[in-house]
Amino acid sequence: MKELTTLSEVRELIENHSFAIVYVSRPDCGVCHALLPQVEELLIQFPQIKCGHVNADEVKGIAGEFTIFTVPVILFFVDGKEYLREGRFIHMQLLEEKIRKIYEMYEESE
Repeated sequence: MKELTTLSEVRELIENHSFAIVYVSRPDCGVCHALLPQVEELLIQFPQIKCGHVNADEVKGIAGEFTIFTVPVILFFVDGKEYLREGRFIHMQLLEEKIRKIYEMYEESE
């Protein structure tokens, strides 16, 4: 997972890839640290999805840009549009099912 340190890097990830996930966390968030490796492992199944990690304390404008009220939050974009948003306490199996459904629908339409 690539570390994104500016809003322009976040926008670039979203705009330059058909599938993009932005994982937003804070250093003092225990849930964030526990969830990150699980998300990374999950995304191995979806090689087309490019993923970036944002520290909300370092990238101050991220909350305002994407209307984020809590961390962690996972934002899934398809062709630059937000298709999925999961925040705080994330059920990994349900997240996988949602991502798979969107991923497969998009792949079938290609």
